[in-house]
Amino acid sequence: MQKVVLIDDEAPARQLLREYLGDYPDLIIVGEANNGVDAIRGIREMRPEIIFLDVQMPGLSGLEVLAHLEELPLVIFSTAFDKYALQAFELHAVDYLLKPYTRGRFREAIQRLLNRLPQSQNGLRNLTQQLVDEAAGGFPNKILVSKGNRLVAINVAEIIQVAADGDYCQLITGKGAFLSQYGIGQLEAKLSPRQFMRVHRSTIINLDAIAEIFREGHTFDIRLSNGDTVHVSRGYAGKVKEMIF
Repeated sequence: MQKVVLIDDEAPARQLLREYLGDYPDLIIVGEANNGVDAIRGIREMRPEIIFLDVQMPGLSGLEVLAHLEELPLVIFSTAFDKYALQAFELHAVDYLLKPYTRGRFREAIQRLLNRLPQSQNGLRNLTQQLVDEAAGGFPNKILVSKGNRLVAINVAEIIQVAADGDYCQLITGKGAFLSQYGIGQLEAKLSPRQFMRVHRSTIINLDAIAEIFREGHTFDIRLSNGDTVHVSRGYAGKVKEMIF
């Protein structure tokens, strides 16, 4: 049997989780919380193996709750906001349930959870290490991005170029372009500066994707591995010059 804690500020949302979890007698609900502070207290007291976690709550957000825990359970996020999917994936969440979800979609999340349970101890260590890495300035190796009405996992190393698209960004890979919910400044902070470089107010490139660099006066043009050419604005030209030996 596995202990479960439900964390959501909406009573109907917790009731739905209780109803759906009734199909799984080995998953025992041992506590509930409707805010971040009580969630931390309940998790520390109950020490559940699994939590269902909302993101936006009074006091502390779901992501802040995880940052306050010394040991982390397996996490299934349950929220009405898809913009947090990236952070959830970076924290190795088991799944991300976007409200409103069906019983069938809930079953998919439980199946993913059951597949993880035999490795739950390793999962806890990995989750804890991920938070430590993030606090120390670590960067994700894999992210979730939008593709039509789906969320697709891609390896960060596959990103050739990040191109600003209004308030969002297009992540361009060899497999196509994917939409990120983040602006280019936010993505610049989330991508490793050892692998990615801002070359224009609207462009970030993967250094491993550079094929050729053409000098044009005091600026540069860079041809990437997919054949695209990006312009380096004067404000960012110094970064390119630092690469020249």
